[in-house]
Amino acid sequence: MMFPAYFWRSMLVLWLALAGLLGTAVWVDNHQDAFASFPQAQSPMPHDTAMVAKGQQLLQLGNCMACHTQRGGPAGAGGRAFETPFGKVYSSNITPQIQDGLGLWNANDFWRALHYGKSKDGRLLTPVFPYQHTTLITRDDSDALFAALKTLPPAANSQAIPKPSDTLDWPYGTPVAIAVWRSLFFTPGTFASEPHQSAEWNRGAYLAQGLGHCAACHGPRNTWGALAAVNDFSGGLMPVLNWYAPSLTSLSQTGLATQSPHEIARFLKSGQNEQAVASGPMAEVVQNSTQHWPDADRLAVAVYLKDLSMQRQQAEPKASAALALSPLAKPSPKMISLGAKLYEQHCEQCHQQQGEGIAGAYPSLAQNRAVLLKDPTNLVQLVLYGGYPAATASHPRPFGMPPFILTLDDKDIAAVLTHIRTQWGHQASEVTPLQVNRIRALQNQ
Repeated sequence: MMFPAYFWRSMLVLWLALAGLLGTAVWVDNHQDAFASFPQAQSPMPHDTAMVAKGQQLLQLGNCMACHTQRGGPAGAGGRAFETPFGKVYSSNITPQIQDGLGLWNANDFWRALHYGKSKDGRLLTPVFPYQHTTLITRDDSDALFAALKTLPPAANSQAIPKPSDTLDWPYGTPVAIAVWRSLFFTPGTFASEPHQSAEWNRGAYLAQGLGHCAACHGPRNTWGALAAVNDFSGGLMPVLNWYAPSLTSLSQTGLATQSPHEIARFLKSGQNEQAVASGPMAEVVQNSTQHWPDADRLAVAVYLKDLSMQRQQAEPKASAALALSPLAKPSPKMISLGAKLYEQHCEQCHQQQGEGIAGAYPSLAQNRAVLLKDPTNLVQLVLYGGYPAATASHPRPFGMPPFILTLDDKDIAAVLTHIRTQWGHQASEVTPLQVNRIRALQNQ
């Protein structure tokens, strides 16, 4: 059947009209700030010492300087590369430097960046900058942050900071792709307190969901890198870094429901407590950020996270019981023998024969939740590349884990980790050489 020419012309007009409407909707959605009135800026600005002091404290709460400082570069001058599945993004200069920094910005420009994810020049920021979280920051806190940043020494990066359009794979760095992503996954918002909760709980929720952006690591992401919600702390594999951030609400993964708020706060301050030792990306967060938080804020976050974990605890035993009905495959006797031998040679001196560790020096492996995680990625990472816990005031020179990447092959690492996960009453799954090989390959990409 042949359609007349006017039919195809009509269809073309219809599709162009639909595309125009969709484009207009995306444009309006991404430029809400053009139609909104901004909350009034605080006064005086920005030389009020109390405001600057508050802002400096907020900078540490958000770990801002760590992200906006290249290793070996001036503080806040940007240039730190962040690998994503879609290419690299480099952090921006947040010093008062005129050419590339915030020298020409005012408090409204800074608020727009935090709340709407837009630069002073109207450019849409990539979601590597966590504006899904910073949109919750209050105007008062935004002004305090800006005041503190304006007191930094103006500094320029030694090399020009590449633009996302030059470093992200096509088409992800294009303005159209960023605009569509934002329309699908980002809505500017404000933090809403829970009236039935305490002021301390609400303070913890505000920090964890907003400036602390805990879900940026501890929340699952979809194929396009978007978070499910800023208060979803159910764990997930961190893209490209290939570290598994455990669920903060799971009894089996972090066990916050069984810890007191003071124990959780102690972990945030010192990087370790009786239940856990921070490693990998979390060690960096403790070292650069949470150890410097005010005690009241650490405790508030601990109260909030413990409450969420306790709410989840009731459902988890049912899932655990269901898993227990499915017996795990037993590793081969050869694997068991090899793992025991390797543990004695390389691990026992520090972690002891029964995995009990040495208090204050080497963590216990026996009944360690990190050892028993379903996903063994973190264990493989530690054995391959080693690492140090966070250096904090209470542990200024922590004992480190040596790398075994040149000492043990995939089969050896699988065997020794299987030994650790099946001894001392452990009933975790076997680690296979293929799993180790895949994790090693991901790190070498």
